[in-house]
Amino acid sequence: MTFIDRARIRVAAGAGGSGRASFRREKYRPKGGPDGGDGGRGGSVYVKTNPQLTTLLDYSYKRHWKAESGNHGGTSDKTGKSGDDVYLPVPPGTEIWDLSGGNMIAEMVGDTDVVCVAEGGRGGRGNTAFATSTNRAPRKWEPGESGESREIELVLKLIADVGLLGEPNAGKSTLLSVLSAARPKVANYPFTTLEPNLGVVGLSEGRSFVIADIPGIIEGAHAGKGLGDKFLQHVERTRVLAYLVPLDSDDPQLAYEMLRDEARKYDSTLATRPHLVVLTKDDLLEPDHGPSPLIAPDAEGVVSISALANHGLNELKEQFWKLLALVTAASDEQA
Repeated sequence: MTFIDRARIRVAAGAGGSGRASFRREKYRPKGGPDGGDGGRGGSVYVKTNPQLTTLLDYSYKRHWKAESGNHGGTSDKTGKSGDDVYLPVPPGTEIWDLSGGNMIAEMVGDTDVVCVAEGGRGGRGNTAFATSTNRAPRKWEPGESGESREIELVLKLIADVGLLGEPNAGKSTLLSVLSAARPKVANYPFTTLEPNLGVVGLSEGRSFVIADIPGIIEGAHAGKGLGDKFLQHVERTRVLAYLVPLDSDDPQLAYEMLRDEARKYDSTLATRPHLVVLTKDDLLEPDHGPSPLIAPDAEGVVSISALANHGLNELKEQFWKLLALVTAASDEQA
């Protein structure tokens, strides 16, 4: 399935039905009173989360969404039928932006969130509503109101517990494939990952967490270089970050500092996000290579692994779990 994380669409609510001007014409009551009913309300357009979705693909095929208009009022004080509402399903983690004003309408984070993005027009009143003691045969009626219409942008930011950041070929996809059931593309050339991937990592005693792998980060990514900053948006909601640095890198220290700098330039809050340093591909070094000289004073830990040799993976999973527990405890205390 193609991964689409941004979509611009136009939504239009239905117009309200017009009220009716009519009078009773019953046998033996040739001059009956007014009986014009009100118009029905126009349908509204809502956005609602659907936990089964992981992409905004549907909105790349259809860009105009319109709710049904209300029916006009009828005789015998009958109100017109209201228009049907339209519900647009999106994955959890979707932001809704109003393109005319540049403001965010809502964040769809919960599994059952619903928000109205275009409200249907009110139905007009029929002449029955205008009857008074001094005007018993009003001919006045109201037209229905127009429904709201606007252009919005849907922006998906994946919700995961752990976000993997690393340069191209740092081993992110390989690590995700051995820690979870996800099957991202793995190859020996840069930028094999062209879209974010999610995987569920299982531990003993029924424990689990969600991990996200995003395309490789290069220097200048925060400004759109390489695959650009549009993928960095997917680590904004992760609770913990993991900076992957391959041990066969020319300068592991420089690689780590570049990744940290790109995250900070994209969003300053990412620089304060709890993180681990994961030294990958340690199977390429001699068994007695000793500890890595990499210095990471802000990191919660440094773990050396080999995804191919299945070395250090259990320790890494437990480190992630402990760090997530600390983040959860800190959030509970602040609440």
